[in-house]
Amino acid sequence: MKRWGVVLILVLAFFGLADSIYLAQHEASGAPLICNIQNLSGCNIVANSQYSRIFGIPTADFGVLFYSILFVLAALELALFDRLLRRVLQGLALIGLAVSIFSTFVQIFLIGALCVYCLASAVITVLVFILATLIEPIRRKKVLPLSSPHLPMPPAL
Repeated sequence: MKRWGVVLILVLAFFGLADSIYLAQHEASGAPLICNIQNLSGCNIVANSQYSRIFGIPTADFGVLFYSILFVLAALELALFDRLLRRVLQGLALIGLAVSIFSTFVQIFLIGALCVYCLASAVITVLVFILATLIEPIRRKKVLPLSSPHLPMPPAL
């Protein structure tokens, strides 16, 4: 399961990278996005909002960076099969999930428009998070039993 999960993360990272590159190219060129899906036609509203940049950098560029790192880590994990890499994938997936939830919140409640490309990225990130959790389950530490199975009773008052 670990290998298939990492392969799926690699494929999802590729699609996320393609999505982010498309958005970044349109941001750089200033051309409007092709977005004509019923109830999800707010791509250009979202892309032109004040929330489309963080510290002056387009959010699409952060998406390109995120998915590029995710892709490289998944490829390295396939080659090296390393637990640390799986843990880093989990951490990165958690960060991506938090950012996706926040950006979806911003689209719905602050901008009032939905972008199909942003929502596709959010779905990809959720799937990556689920797969990253499955490839390396987080195990709880076992509690060691006390040395004596019987505890002394406190003195009666």
